[in-house]
Amino acid sequence: MARSSLTIEYALLGLLYHQARHGYEIYQELLAEDGLGLVWRLKQSQLYALLAKLEQQGFVDSTLEPQEGRPPRKMLQLTTAGREAFLGWLRTPVPQGRKMRLEFMAKFYFARQFEPTIASALIDKQRDICRDWLTALQSQADTLSTEAPFEWLVYQFRIGQVEAMHNWLDICERTLVTTV
Repeated sequence: MARSSLTIEYALLGLLYHQARHGYEIYQELLAEDGLGLVWRLKQSQLYALLAKLEQQGFVDSTLEPQEGRPPRKMLQLTTAGREAFLGWLRTPVPQGRKMRLEFMAKFYFARQFEPTIASALIDKQRDICRDWLTALQSQADTLSTEAPFEWLVYQFRIGQVEAMHNWLDICERTLVTTV
C-alpha cells in the first residue's frame, strides 16, 4: 500500500487480522459505538469499494461460502502482504498532529487488542514525536517579536494542542496498566 493509503484501509486489514469475515460483518463492527464507530462513519458502499480495492492490491483474498437457501457470501481473509502492511502501519507513530484523531486512535485500538507491549511501544514512539513537535513549535514561537502577537498566539494554540496530545498519551498508557 502506498504511503497515501487511507487509515481506514489499514483498519479494515486489522478487522481481518484474526479471522476471515464477510463484508457485512465488518460493516457491523465499524458501526460499533464502543470501538471504531467512535472514530469513523463509513457508508456500506464505501466499505465494499475499499474491500474490493484491497483485494485488487493483493492485501485480501476472498472465497465464496455457500449458504443454504441464499446466495454464497464472499469471505475475506488477509494475505501475507496484508498482514505485513497492517503490522508495519500498526507499529509506526503518526507523523503529524492532525492524524492523532483518526489514525493514532485506530492504531491504538488495534494495538491494545494485539498485545500491551505493541501498544506501549506505539505510545512511547508517539510521545517522542510529540516532544519533537513541541520543541519545534516552541522554537518558532520564541522567534516571534512583540510586533507579531497574532502569530505568537497561533503558535501558543498549537503548543497547547500538542501538550494535550502528550497528556492524552499518558492517559493511554495508564489504561494499558489497568486493563491488562
